[in-house]
Amino acid sequence: MGWRRALRALLAALTMSAVLITPASAAEPDAVACPAPQQALRGMWIASVGNINWPSAPGLPAERVRAEYRDLLDGARRVRANAVFVQVRPTADALFPSEFEPWSHWLTGEQGKDPGWDPLAFAVREAHARNLEFHAWFNPYRISKNDDVTKLAPHHPARLHPEWVLRYGGALYYNPGIPAVRELVEKVIVDVVRRYDIDGVHFDDYFYPYPVAGQRLDDDQTYSDNGAGFPDRAAWRRDNVDRLVSGLSAKIKATKPWVSFGVSPFAVWRNGKTDPTGSDTTAGVQTYDDLHADTRKWVRQRWIDYVAPQTYWHIGFPAADYAKLVDWWTREVRGTGVALYLGQAAYRIGTTISPQWTDPEEMPRQLRLSSAMPEVAGHIYFQIHSVLANPLGFRDRLVNDIHRLPALVPRRDTMPTWGRPWPPAPTTSRVDGGVQVRIRPLGLPPTYYAVYRAERRGCATMVDTVRADASGGAVFFDRSARPGVTYTYLVTAVDRGHHESAAGRSWPTTA
Repeated sequence: MGWRRALRALLAALTMSAVLITPASAAEPDAVACPAPQQALRGMWIASVGNINWPSAPGLPAERVRAEYRDLLDGARRVRANAVFVQVRPTADALFPSEFEPWSHWLTGEQGKDPGWDPLAFAVREAHARNLEFHAWFNPYRISKNDDVTKLAPHHPARLHPEWVLRYGGALYYNPGIPAVRELVEKVIVDVVRRYDIDGVHFDDYFYPYPVAGQRLDDDQTYSDNGAGFPDRAAWRRDNVDRLVSGLSAKIKATKPWVSFGVSPFAVWRNGKTDPTGSDTTAGVQTYDDLHADTRKWVRQRWIDYVAPQTYWHIGFPAADYAKLVDWWTREVRGTGVALYLGQAAYRIGTTISPQWTDPEEMPRQLRLSSAMPEVAGHIYFQIHSVLANPLGFRDRLVNDIHRLPALVPRRDTMPTWGRPWPPAPTTSRVDGGVQVRIRPLGLPPTYYAVYRAERRGCATMVDTVRADASGGAVFFDRSARPGVTYTYLVTAVDRGHHESAAGRSWPTTA
């Protein structure tokens, strides 16, 4: 009997020191992926204008700029975000080498100065290494936050073509009514789509400038030259912006069909008192009337793939109630195929703008309310520092509650899809601090993999996603695996449109 006890002791020791895999001849997997993972975009805005987020100051050494960005992405991953929206053209200048516009002074400290490296290529590569979608954020018309043209780089298009420029509110803007301006903006953006492996093109809320009390936007000559056939100047201005949005949409899809195009407008299209089909709001600005951006038309025409209205007010705010705006936008996107993401005012959490923003439950309430709407496909937070600073414990709420489990970016069914056979069972090995899961492709390599885990038999929940490497394979390190616990790992393959395959078989392993 002694030899039996010795054998049992030896087997127990082996179980604690290595991963044991049952034979591959097992008939069925020991777990299934259930319930299905949440599909929700979890985005973070990373602003460069004014050095709000990145870079933190102009003229920093390249390695400091790179380190800051890596830290931001690591922070995004810690709160289980799955997308970043990075401002790469803040003021008609660029955080990338461009034949059309100068280098950004927010990067180098001097507009037009070459930093000697390509921040956009780096930014995309680092985001994808963490399996974060990368949306390149462009401001279409803003030239400068001051109105002195001579402060622009000598070769800036606005200096070479002063007739393209509007002065308004102490700032400079490109005139949206000039066809050559639209052509320039499209060239800059399509060039980025062509040269970089981005996942999306993103516009914010700036089209025609926000109204400034006591000032008038002087585009008289342009209206005289180009406004024939329109009932009034406002209709002509809206048509100018429509032409940019529709034309750019077509060019993006012709270049790379899988690159999405979306807009994050001021959340009030029109007040109900102005237009009975508008929202039950009394906002002081209306996108349709004041910014001349007919965002509802863009949704209905499907010129955009998603809309992300900036719903930056608390629930019950009299002029623009968060709940009423969410209801209005869900009805507007219903049946269109355009995804609805909601812009969330993380920057207001803990501020004294109103008593509601000092309540740690205000933002969680907003997220519960909107997430219950089938049309709401996710949220984008402005801005990343406001989340990572943990105001009123909100970052902790994301990690421990709201984003407790990872989520897949919602499927883009308008995007071309390619069949993905499920991957073979992963191979696993115990390493210091966790379990290493190795995945190899089967057939056409996917964009990334989703890794599921169950304790023994039963339902496997998604624990993370991992980007496929150049060979189509991947390595996932499960740091949360507990020594001595038996797990089953399942893996699915996911394409660029976030269409997920069936799970490849796997068998129990012991960490």
